[in-house]
Amino acid sequence: MTDLTEMGKRAKAASKALMAASPKKDAALCAAAKELERSSGEILAANRKDLAAAREAGMRPALLDRLALSEARIQGMAAGLRGVAAQPDPIGEVVSGITRPNGLRIEKVRVPLGVIGIIYEARPNVTSDAAAICLKAGSAVLLRGGKEALRTNTAIEAALRRALAEAGLPADCVQLVHDTSHDSARAMMNLTGYLDVLIPRGGKNLIQTVTQNAHVPVIKTGWGNCHVYVDASADIDMAANIVFNAKASRPSVCNAAESLLVHRDIAEKALPAIKKRLDEKQVELRGCERTRAILGDCVAPAMEEDYGTEYLDYIMSVKVVDSFDEAIAHIAKYSSGHSEAIVTQNYANARRFVNEVDSAAVYVNASTRFTDGGEFGLGAEIGISTQKLHARGPMGAAELTTTKFIVTGDGQIR
Repeated sequence: MTDLTEMGKRAKAASKALMAASPKKDAALCAAAKELERSSGEILAANRKDLAAAREAGMRPALLDRLALSEARIQGMAAGLRGVAAQPDPIGEVVSGITRPNGLRIEKVRVPLGVIGIIYEARPNVTSDAAAICLKAGSAVLLRGGKEALRTNTAIEAALRRALAEAGLPADCVQLVHDTSHDSARAMMNLTGYLDVLIPRGGKNLIQTVTQNAHVPVIKTGWGNCHVYVDASADIDMAANIVFNAKASRPSVCNAAESLLVHRDIAEKALPAIKKRLDEKQVELRGCERTRAILGDCVAPAMEEDYGTEYLDYIMSVKVVDSFDEAIAHIAKYSSGHSEAIVTQNYANARRFVNEVDSAAVYVNASTRFTDGGEFGLGAEIGISTQKLHARGPMGAAELTTTKFIVTGDGQIR
């Protein structure tokens, strides 16, 4: 198994160099973007091997989409690196400051976490996104991806490390754990002497395993059972477009909608219009009895577990609800706390939805697919936190810092 203790030591040493490296961080990120573009052939060749192995192992098409890279996606990764570089540096930001009656000046200032560990699954773009955000936040990072993407992640890591060295920063600011066994994951969960925080990014099982077993502090990113509720006053064309985008634009990601709720007063008109759009991508619907009465036997009967499932595929649960309150109660019961949307022309219902739905991102008349660091102006993200401490929603560089108090006096004693 990889000697994670040794990797942790190197990461800790690299993190010290980052503490005074503010100008170099952005230069390194821009160099990394160029290096990804220069290395695209190498990265895509590695990705083709990973995809071939995944297909042979029977990976589902939606998950293959998460794994696949293209020239366009590599360009997107490079743009993400440049976007992070363009963001203000959070390190040294004065969050608050006061002067006490005795003359003491007290400032609360953002500082790096130190060394961040990230355990994630088969999305190789996470390798560059996570490295970029941790670097911007002044922290070194240990990355442990899934076995399905190991060749691709290794090629991306090599490009990032070359860029770091070119910019005058330690290459060990970014290290990939090449051992993808359960043993390496458990070792990271217990690397208390070197990791300051551990972030799991992936499906429900991965996140639960890490949060239940780690001795390192954990920031829990969320799996996404996201809902779209079509209210009685909704514009039907708008609702169909939003549901189609939220479900079918990229079903393999955590901000894709998995559940559709439709108010009974609009269901007979809205459901056929929505299904017509979803049929463009052959989305399988699993619905309640009233849904099936309207749409017919082409809709499979929904089981209880369907309403709590993150499909990550062209599948969606559907329920007709009697009231706004029933929709809110359904979301409260089954939501993962990620992202929920209401389509409505009723201002009061929009305000109630925003106030009463307890998720990291809540939308009025817009797709859940916007829950993303880039779309929220963060450049990129480390993940979507569904917990309430220490961060919530898309986590950019500022969310990957901690604070300390700096107290300046002129001889005060107590």
